[in-house]
Amino acid sequence: MTRAFLIVMDSVGIGGAPDADAFFNDGTPDTGANTLAHIAQACAQGRAEDGRSGPLRMPTLDRLGLGAAVRLASGEVAPGLGAEPQGAWGAASEISKGKDTPSGHWELAGVPVPWDWGYFPDKQDSFPPDLVDFVARCAGTEGILGNCHASGTNIIEDLGDAHIRTGWPICYTSVDSVFQIAAHEETFGLERLLQLCRDIAPRLHGMKIGRVIARPFTGSEGRFIRTPNRRDFAIASPAPTLLDWTHDAGRTTHAIGKIGDIFSHRGIAHLHKGKNDADLMDHLVRLGTEAEEGSLTFANFVEFDSLWGHRRNVSGYARALEWFDRGAARFLETLRPGDLAIFTADHGNDPTWAGTDHTRERVPVLAAGLGVRALGQVGFVDVAASVAGHLGLSVPAMQKTGNSFLLHSPV
Repeated sequence: MTRAFLIVMDSVGIGGAPDADAFFNDGTPDTGANTLAHIAQACAQGRAEDGRSGPLRMPTLDRLGLGAAVRLASGEVAPGLGAEPQGAWGAASEISKGKDTPSGHWELAGVPVPWDWGYFPDKQDSFPPDLVDFVARCAGTEGILGNCHASGTNIIEDLGDAHIRTGWPICYTSVDSVFQIAAHEETFGLERLLQLCRDIAPRLHGMKIGRVIARPFTGSEGRFIRTPNRRDFAIASPAPTLLDWTHDAGRTTHAIGKIGDIFSHRGIAHLHKGKNDADLMDHLVRLGTEAEEGSLTFANFVEFDSLWGHRRNVSGYARALEWFDRGAARFLETLRPGDLAIFTADHGNDPTWAGTDHTRERVPVLAAGLGVRALGQVGFVDVAASVAGHLGLSVPAMQKTGNSFLLHSPV
């Protein structure tokens, strides 16, 4: 019996989504967005020199086929990523009509999203009055602050003092299908914030809002900082996922990072959290050594997206990619004969693009443990089918929508 590791590099897209023209950032279609290629090009041109220097260096994932996957997905060249692939490599396209975290992860786990997500499109007075009243009642306050589209770091700078003075929760959204609540861990209370999110989540989920997110912070005026105690309350997937298939077969499942929240903690035996991606990498390396035979480890590394993509910080994103590649080398050394490790992503977030939203892109599919294989253009659901096939899992007949990479012949 062998093990499987599914590792999502949050937002590390590689361009070329066939329907990118239907998705927008500040009125600009996502056609031409390419997170990885554009970062590599900026590095090669000396435009990503903050905390690092020179061409993008990702030798570990490039040896698996990262540069080749970029060329396959979009026809673009990512300078510095030109190794001859020594792993299995391809590019995956999504069919769910969203470029968000739940859509990408659910489809990678075998469940495309069958509905259109709900959104709050108005930049100011974003929420309907009845929802504002409901949230205030659940919070035990006379109102809410915010009620707008906002950056999470900016809004606590702008409204943190008023929040402490009034006790009202700070509620905001974005172009994503989210309802976010920021509150001070000490004056409002962390558990009170989490309970507020639990209480309102069913109503938001009924509106097909994908996530209610608790965004706790600490500090005082001019020095407010968000804490690691974020919690996502996600709508449940409409069908059993790869995690459920594995768990129901009596196998052990490990979730690293946001995976527990994204999948509403269904099908998860062990949850491994941390204050940052460095902690999560330590968990991944440890589980590479310790995870049980026949187990599935599903990991999300979010800081590419949360710290650098949305903030359009090319240097920061490049530093994170190079750091992750070094961690991936440590992890790959722990694999046993017969193990399968797949590195992929859930969407793009091109830091050179217009706006601050995710970008609609294909994503890399890089596998260690399948020999040298050109996988070609595949679907997100093929990832789930491949992991299930590797673990010998029985997939419900109604969900057999993907094709396993295991059927591809080595090259």
